[in-house]
Amino acid sequence: MSRRDAITLYKLIVLGDGGVGKTALTIQLCLNRFVETYDPTIEDSYRKQVIIDNQPAMLEILDTAGQEEYTALRDQWIRDGEGFVLVYSITSRSSFSRIRAYIEQIERVKEDDEQYSIVIVGNKSDRSTERVVSYDEGEALAKELGAYAFFESSAKQNVNIENAFYDCVRSCRIVRNPPPVPDNQPEAGPSDNGNNHNNSFAGGAPYDNTNTFNLQQENYNPNTNNSNNFNQNQGYQSAYNSNNMTSDNAQHLQQQQQLQLQQQQLQQQQQQLQQLQQQQQQQQQQQQPSQSQQPQFEPQQTAAAPVTAASSTKPAKVSKRDKNGSTKSKKKKSCSIM
Repeated sequence: MSRRDAITLYKLIVLGDGGVGKTALTIQLCLNRFVETYDPTIEDSYRKQVIIDNQPAMLEILDTAGQEEYTALRDQWIRDGEGFVLVYSITSRSSFSRIRAYIEQIERVKEDDEQYSIVIVGNKSDRSTERVVSYDEGEALAKELGAYAFFESSAKQNVNIENAFYDCVRSCRIVRNPPPVPDNQPEAGPSDNGNNHNNSFAGGAPYDNTNTFNLQQENYNPNTNNSNNFNQNQGYQSAYNSNNMTSDNAQHLQQQQQLQLQQQQLQQQQQQLQQLQQQQQQQQQQQQPSQSQQPQFEPQQTAAAPVTAASSTKPAKVSKRDKNGSTKSKKKKSCSIM
């Protein structure tokens, strides 16, 4: 095996609150199956060999716990990682708000001169009817925090999972081998805000050759985390093997179309269900008046019987028995009602 074909190891850490789908994303990527039941994770490690931009890579993915009681362990996980996939659920506002705290913890644990990569993922895009975090909010947060890329994914439908993890590897490659700094520009150190991660935000957009440019010509430097770098590199996906981007673009567009079609079908099914429920309610409302009138009508018919019977018999004896409290006349009256 030549040096070019040597497999490079990338240590990726998946962070996020409990229940956002970190394990489901990881297992879908590594084992190609979806986990239906939720089983809280403490620490699980997975390995998968892949080809990214015609270059072999070994992904070592650490699926971590999202509960607060594992904060101390999280520090050690962060020390070992070079790429971080931060996951929240589009159905949970609290998990979205916690993304900022995870980045702050990464910045606190990492050394000042240590570079790393960040990709932000909004999971459970298949549950659009339960959405509480919009796509624009997720994209804006990724830009603000200097993430390399942002995606909305679905572990259930296997949407944008490879894109998220592969983009994290692409960012790690740029961090490991940054383009040379031009002679007329001094080498920049860590930024004033303390962020040392690669922030050439990709925005989760489909690959497009027209959006790919030469990093050296654009004076890109992964060691700086400023708005100039961000504006220059928005829409950038990878500096490696741009000839393969057309197929990736078509595949990504096809996945988006399939997701939109599935969402439309889901909405149609929900509308049909609502119509069926409305029809059932109307039928129940129509049946209730007829049922409520029937008990009122029957006593009127049965009550008329003792009146006619009493009129045909001797009135004096009936009234006398009533005054004397005769039990026989009462029993006859109750029987006729029944």
